[in-house]
Amino acid sequence: MAKKKATTKAWHEQWKEYAHWLIAGSILAVILASVGYMGVDIWLASTQWLLVAAVLAALGVYAKLESK
Repeated sequence: MAKKKATTKAWHEQWKEYAHWLIAGSILAVILASVGYMGVDIWLASTQWLLVAAVLAALGVYAKLESK
C-alpha cells in the first residue's frame, strides 16, 4: 500500500509539472499572437494563436486541478 501512495504522489507531481508547462505555453502563444498583430505572422495567424492559448490554458487549469 505504501508503494501505491508513492506512485500517487509522483503522479500528482507530474500533473503539477504539466500544468506549469501548459500555462507557460499559453503565455507564449499570447505573445506570438501579439507579435502577429504587429504584422509579422509566425506560422499561424494571430487569432489562431489565441485559440491555441485558450486550449493550453484550459488544459493547464485541468492539470492544476488534477495535481491537488
